[in-house]
Amino acid sequence: MYKIALKVLLVLVIVSCQNNLTSTSKNDDIDDKVSSLIGKMTLEEKIAELTQDAPANERLGIPIMKYSECLHGLWLEGATVYPQAIALGSTWDPELLREMTTEIAKEARAANLTHCYSPNLDVISGDARYGRVEESYGEDPYLVSRMGVAFIEGLQGTGDEYLDQNHILATAKHFVGYPENRRGINGGFSDMSERRLREVFLPPFEAAVREAKVGSIMPGHQDFNGVPCHMNTWLLQDILRGELGFDGFIVSDNNDVLRLNTMHFIAKTKTEAAILGLKAGVDMDLVIGKSPDFSAYINHVLLDTLKTNSSLVKYVDQSVSRILKAKYKLGLFDTMDKTYPDVIVSKKESQDVALKIAKKAITLLKNDGNLLPLDKNKVKSIAVIGPNAAEVRFPNGKYPQLGGYAGIPPYYISVLEGIQAKVGKDITINYAEGSPLKSMSKDGFAAAIAAAKKSDVVILAIGGSTETCGEGLDRDNVDLFGVQNELVEAIHKTGKPIVVVLINGRPLSINYIAENIPAILETWYLGMNSGEAIAETIFGDNNPGGKLTVSFPRSVGQIPVTYLEKPDFIGSGKGLYKFSDKTPLFPFGFGLSYTSFKYDNLRLENTSIAIDGKTKVSVDVTNIGNYDGDEVVQMYIRDDFATVGRYNKMLKGFERISLKIGETKTVSFELNFENLSLYNQAMKKVVEPGDFTISVGSSSLIKDLQTIKLKVK
Repeated sequence: MYKIALKVLLVLVIVSCQNNLTSTSKNDDIDDKVSSLIGKMTLEEKIAELTQDAPANERLGIPIMKYSECLHGLWLEGATVYPQAIALGSTWDPELLREMTTEIAKEARAANLTHCYSPNLDVISGDARYGRVEESYGEDPYLVSRMGVAFIEGLQGTGDEYLDQNHILATAKHFVGYPENRRGINGGFSDMSERRLREVFLPPFEAAVREAKVGSIMPGHQDFNGVPCHMNTWLLQDILRGELGFDGFIVSDNNDVLRLNTMHFIAKTKTEAAILGLKAGVDMDLVIGKSPDFSAYINHVLLDTLKTNSSLVKYVDQSVSRILKAKYKLGLFDTMDKTYPDVIVSKKESQDVALKIAKKAITLLKNDGNLLPLDKNKVKSIAVIGPNAAEVRFPNGKYPQLGGYAGIPPYYISVLEGIQAKVGKDITINYAEGSPLKSMSKDGFAAAIAAAKKSDVVILAIGGSTETCGEGLDRDNVDLFGVQNELVEAIHKTGKPIVVVLINGRPLSINYIAENIPAILETWYLGMNSGEAIAETIFGDNNPGGKLTVSFPRSVGQIPVTYLEKPDFIGSGKGLYKFSDKTPLFPFGFGLSYTSFKYDNLRLENTSIAIDGKTKVSVDVTNIGNYDGDEVVQMYIRDDFATVGRYNKMLKGFERISLKIGETKTVSFELNFENLSLYNQAMKKVVEPGDFTISVGSSSLIKDLQTIKLKVK
């Protein structure tokens, strides 16, 4: 038996070595090809490689990389549109993102696309005024890391599949600390300590580089501690390439090399801006929606300077080599003569994945009296009301209820259409808009009130759209836009039971709704199958299991609001708002279900470990309600007494599980150096001996958590 085991082990070692040798050999082969090709290129041809829209080099047979955004589907007509990133985060299920981006990559390859400007790995710092909240997975670095890795691995592939003909190149953005600005305004400057950078904003990019092997990185628009990211050698060279070991290429955000001159006013000329970008390691200059002449990396800007100062050519060669290496890895040199129609085709299998994710993303915020799910046998008429209830479409074909960076899908199912399809002729539907989203007019209130009065129950679809939230749509308040709150009040006065369906991209201060409306569903932007997913949830075919990944403020005055808090004047009366509540309206990690779950028997495999040791924490979760359902089990850690200040708790583990009625499952998380460590006063990552509080439960709220102590010696 011993000899057999030894032989098996030997075979595994040989296979592993062969795989490593094959990988090394392949990379060496690519390096040789790149080196040879660069030696044949003119300076003009090298400069041409530095922009995304450069034509193919016919003389040397160098192909181009075609690109798109793919935040939640390709940003093109005909594409499958999945739930927006904030909704993807609410699934708390990384495997769904891996499944989604596997489909996106196939769709992209079929249309000759090989490079994608996603995912967005920005950690939202608690500021809902910022319009790009919807593009992030949430306010926690661990959660964003796990979602980001899954996104990248689905898009790029792993192992032998890495960048094969079914996968494309991902771009992690915006490096780094992009949402951390003082006024909630896109691109605002960010000042922060190195500690905050490393604890909150850097981890998702570290995971993207070290685990997912992301092929491309995009810096942020902003300056970072006074130095614009696109010329920040400490960020791009010392940390990204030096510490993290990133070996892909860096692509600028839109027009940002030139902005070293036109926005940051550091470079005095376009040429100086280009040189600063190249020296910092920005390999490719991206310019979207404008003439390529706006690029700083073009011949009439760079050529004379490079000829005059030949010492700068090494920076061009370095960048070109990284770009060419990516093209070889993508197999573009082998497929230059193979082209497909430049048409995006959304297939049924992709649409099925989009629907599955949409159903998993929906989060139940309130359900007084178990109003939901509705019983079709007991409801004779339903009022469907609100500016987000029916399909809205812009003249350019785009649907504003899909969220930013959405393509144009072959179809979109609204809330009204979803409910109509669900109930057929069995239930009467009374529809009224009430008021357009951005209007201040109440002329439509009378029809909405009439529809409510003649119905058994009201579905009220409100929130926001790409007209009120998204990139460049930052706000100075987070209330419902227009007269939506007045519409809610008017319908509430009818006395009818109401289900509010929120379709929005940022957390909103919905105090009146939270206090007065019995049932609230947060759906964010659910993609092309929105209405179907919402209807299935309203009528109980789908039990909502999503959880919030961003905290909801009670008012703009609370901002920033996030669960990542540090200790304050506990029990003294200080550290609180006078005359108002300090806690969020709805906290991070929160979400209800149509069923109930019981947590029991929280335990440690070992109650004491060495600083380099590991152990396991486990809990039993039982479905004690009347519906099958999903629960997201969350683990938080706190170092009780450390040499530096710590957050009250930080998420370090989560798992979404499905439980049948009466079923019990045991969920376990490993405790190890990575999730027990901190940055000490010398900014060294260490595990300090002492006591740790391990909390496990259904949300970040103290009342939803059970705790146990771990001693590290």
